[in-house]
Amino acid sequence: METTQKANPLSFETVWAALMEDRERLKETERIMKESSAELNKKLGEYINLFGEVTEYTMAPKLREKFIEFGYTFPKAERNVSIRDYINNIFLEIDVMLENGDNAMLVEIKTKLTVERINNHMKRLEKMRRYADLHGDKRMFLGAVAGVVVTDEERKHALDQGLYLIEPAGQDLSITPPSGKPKEW
Repeated sequence: METTQKANPLSFETVWAALMEDRERLKETERIMKESSAELNKKLGEYINLFGEVTEYTMAPKLREKFIEFGYTFPKAERNVSIRDYINNIFLEIDVMLENGDNAMLVEIKTKLTVERINNHMKRLEKMRRYADLHGDKRMFLGAVAGVVVTDEERKHALDQGLYLIEPAGQDLSITPPSGKPKEW
């Protein structure tokens, strides 16, 4: 009686081959997931930036009018001011800069205001003062922060730092003056 030996479907060779095939599929799946993740991150970043731009566009046009209530008349308002002073190593970007002959108000507009963003704006104002001094600009610089989402902690921090706080109020804006005298740079 002749016996034919069938190949064992669970031999080392068949298991090894299946593992190698799975490894290749896993590598391909990881590659696809990385590409998809990068694309998702890019799209999410674009969406977040767009939401931030909408926040700026809705708040910026009303600022000059609202600051009149505090005795400031700013005939000039400029969005997205960029200062690149390579000689003195001073770099900053300003969401909105309101200007007249005596004062300039630097406004940072965020969808969500945080203590860190307030502190960064304070550093931005210090840089602006340094830049202005180097270029003979004797105006006083004032600061304001705006946010759609602002907690009590951020509200208190901004006002305690001498900044104006701007928040949406229905179809309008509400500006709260700082605690005490506004800080000047």
